[in-house]
Amino acid sequence: MENTKKSIQYLEYINQMYKRILDEVDVGVHAVDGSGKTIIYNKKMMQMESMDIQDVIHKNLLDVFRFKDNQSSTLVKALQEGKETNNVKQTYFNNKGREISTINNTIPIYNDGEIQGAVEIANDVTKLERLMKGNMNGKGAPSFTFDSIIGESPAIREVIESAKRATRTSSYVLIVGETGTGKELFAQSIHNGSNRLSGPFISQNCAALPDNLIESLLFGTKRGAFTGALDTPGLFEQANGGTLLLDEINSLNMNLQAKLLRVLQEKTIRRIGDTKDTPVDVRVIANINEDPIDAVANNHLRKDLYYRLGVVTVFIPPLRERKDDIPLLVGHFIQKYNKRFHMSVKGLHEEVKESFLEYDWYGNVRELEHVIEAAMNNMMDEELIRYIHLPYQYRNKMQLKERMIPISSVETFINRNEDVSVPLKEQMELFEKSYIEHVLKKNDNNISRTAKLLGLSRQSLQYRMKKLNIE
Repeated sequence: MENTKKSIQYLEYINQMYKRILDEVDVGVHAVDGSGKTIIYNKKMMQMESMDIQDVIHKNLLDVFRFKDNQSSTLVKALQEGKETNNVKQTYFNNKGREISTINNTIPIYNDGEIQGAVEIANDVTKLERLMKGNMNGKGAPSFTFDSIIGESPAIREVIESAKRATRTSSYVLIVGETGTGKELFAQSIHNGSNRLSGPFISQNCAALPDNLIESLLFGTKRGAFTGALDTPGLFEQANGGTLLLDEINSLNMNLQAKLLRVLQEKTIRRIGDTKDTPVDVRVIANINEDPIDAVANNHLRKDLYYRLGVVTVFIPPLRERKDDIPLLVGHFIQKYNKRFHMSVKGLHEEVKESFLEYDWYGNVRELEHVIEAAMNNMMDEELIRYIHLPYQYRNKMQLKERMIPISSVETFINRNEDVSVPLKEQMELFEKSYIEHVLKKNDNNISRTAKLLGLSRQSLQYRMKKLNIE
């Protein structure tokens, strides 16, 4: 009896392990029994097919999924004909009518010479196919030129002039800048100012797709690379005669970076599954959101690829280093959203102007635009954007900044109180008193406003003032 109990417990443990392993693998696993009912359906398969397990498990495959007229289920074929298939592309529809494309390896399961079921291992190519179609239909000239770049500060004018010089040649360009600084705007402006203006401009974010899909997307596929594969041009071929923008180039793995380097050096591409090279005439502009030297040191960017791409390097300054441009940018965004929202906002209240110039804008120009858009959504018929209109996230960050103790204030306090024999507790109380008095003075001794800035309740601040003998 005891041995039977242990055997059952062991089988349950093995079953749990088996389920956990199936849910952790990065391929879809779908198995059916001899009648065609699903008995195994892992987490990855659910994600690929946008289905819940209860919609599929213990149900006949053909009652759940619909297949195109000229195709049949590879799982059903394996079950009925004992046919094993490798790398077969299959397109079908889930129970909501959504089209799914997969590359399948399907195996019939035998027991005593009879087929008892079948199992399918699947890789998703749905997203890749949509991107291919989108890029094939999305050719055309970009909308931005250098005149679209707002700013008169020396920092931005110098970068614009440097980027304009890059329009005279077909050299590769590396654009360096934090998120939200306008890297794509510069890339489009370079393309529009060059002799490639009449050619296509194609943009691809390298961080948006897994490595196995981005490789097919960049270099294309050859008919016969796998069953059902068609001759499909990649982005390099689609951008032939024009410009290809590769955003977040540092997100590509090192193997793909090596293949990209080969394309840049030899100016030829080889489709996946092909044996011959195809010449391409493409100007590559790459964007990176970290210092390229740091990216090389941290193994995010190959050194040889950096040297190849960085023939022309454009460094876009963050907004905090060109705050003189904030009034111009604010005016531009107010005008943009006045038109979009049918409003007539005239500008910023003085308090908001000062706040904008103090803020560090780590989201850069993009964050500034979002703040303006959010503020105008909070307005009725007012002509000026006031502090109360600004989004909560921004106001919260400003309050946190105001509550931060400047290093200079701490140093001044220490220099004023050089007696090192005073115990730490007393020194902390002295500093607390000094800081509360400072914030009270800045707020004209208004208790409520001071308490809010200090992150205290009114009663808590009054208690501390009484304890520290603050009048």
